[in-house]
Amino acid sequence: MGHGNQNKPLPPLETISPHILRYWKMRKTDKEMLELLQTNHIDLDKYGLGMTRFREIRAKMGLTRTRQQAHTLESIQEPMISLRKKYPKAGSREIISLLFHEKGMSVSRDLVTQYFHTFEPLLIKERKARRLQRRRFWSAGVNDLWAVDQHDKWKKFGLALHTGIDPFPGKTHWMKVWWTNNNPKLIASYYLDAVDTTGYMPLVSQSDPGSENYRIANAQTVLRHWHDPDLIGTIQHRWMRHKKNVMPEIAWSQLRRRFTPGFEDILQLGVTNDWYDIGKPLDALVFRWLFIPWIQQELDSYVERLNNTRKRADRNKILPHGVPNDICESPERYGCLDFKVKVEKDALDHVRRLYAPPDDPVFELVPSTFDEFAKVLYTSMGSPVVTGENIWDIYRALLFRVERLEVAVDYIAEWETCLADMDPGSDIDLVAGKELGDRVDTGNDEGQYYMGGVNNGQGLDASHILQLEALDDGGEIELEVQFSDEEPVEKDALDEW
Repeated sequence: MGHGNQNKPLPPLETISPHILRYWKMRKTDKEMLELLQTNHIDLDKYGLGMTRFREIRAKMGLTRTRQQAHTLESIQEPMISLRKKYPKAGSREIISLLFHEKGMSVSRDLVTQYFHTFEPLLIKERKARRLQRRRFWSAGVNDLWAVDQHDKWKKFGLALHTGIDPFPGKTHWMKVWWTNNNPKLIASYYLDAVDTTGYMPLVSQSDPGSENYRIANAQTVLRHWHDPDLIGTIQHRWMRHKKNVMPEIAWSQLRRRFTPGFEDILQLGVTNDWYDIGKPLDALVFRWLFIPWIQQELDSYVERLNNTRKRADRNKILPHGVPNDICESPERYGCLDFKVKVEKDALDHVRRLYAPPDDPVFELVPSTFDEFAKVLYTSMGSPVVTGENIWDIYRALLFRVERLEVAVDYIAEWETCLADMDPGSDIDLVAGKELGDRVDTGNDEGQYYMGGVNNGQGLDASHILQLEALDDGGEIELEVQFSDEEPVEKDALDEW
């Protein structure tokens, strides 16, 4: 690995540091990071980098591991208290990930367990007693399908969630919060934004039945027809029966356990103290303007952490086991196929104009006139940084100023109309065509279902098996993937890092 490095200069730090940081977030070992740098990011004809100098660079970047950080119960107590407010139900594995991604701390599982036994013994008993359910299905590879779903538990606060997930690597492509999740144009925009960001689309999309998903189904189908005319006359979206859209259900279950409790306590505080009434237009507008961007920022951090965290080891779970982002970037390293379809910019622009026109009012957080007033008033308050500890104080101060803004009276009726006009209705027909094969409905003897789009829904053929055999270099590749809700795990099954 280090042969010939002694006489060559080091690669410029600015060219390799972003990649080091990216692989660090995936929690790769020094050996793995160095091999990836040498293979993908360093011109070895010009530069050299061995393990010793790599570790020096990593340390200078402030990226130190558990032994070097040498944390104690005392050193983790303050960040633990902060995290427990936001994530009161998180277990030891989740807390280790939170400390790493949110606090920049590498802490051993033994120390976190010691903290729980010392300060939260009841949590240990609760988690040991929890009953967990498993559901099983399989997908043929990365970007075989993306599953989308909505979550309505926070609609009582005026907040609506939506997610899109690739089940095979377990990658979350988006998790969004807005004031609605029923508008088909908004839902289609989430999908199209993800396609725009990645540059590719899956073979099929998948959702529960419902008119809110018509435009995403059409967008997926039209884009697939654009890039493969042989598919014209077919539908490239799966409509799932009740309780079959498994992966998003699991994602929401994990969100409810890992993310929601602390944030729901914060949201409920405003309702309990009569600071916030969703039925009052000014309350609702100030709440939207302040809370939605803050919660979206927190969700983005949550998703980044999920996508850079190796899934829990489980001898009953079939491949792949790894960091979702890493599996998506290098599926061949995991013996996996990637079915992504690269999307042309003209095609994406065309479909966006058809199904998610950017000038639609659904994309306004609040009416533009209210937004202008709110920005001026917020600036007059000193533009305070929003946190979970101060957000209701900021909300009340901003609402106080809005209520006393004389010119705002002229706009109240307009704002009330905007708030009331939230039902998009069934505004579009589905693209006509033959639906995908029905293997999703029949399953096999073990209750497993193929849900993807390979061979128009029929699954892998002999050519794909040959590709997998080549990737596996003679070993046996298991194609079935089981995703389950959080499962109990033995201590020695966790990754040491």
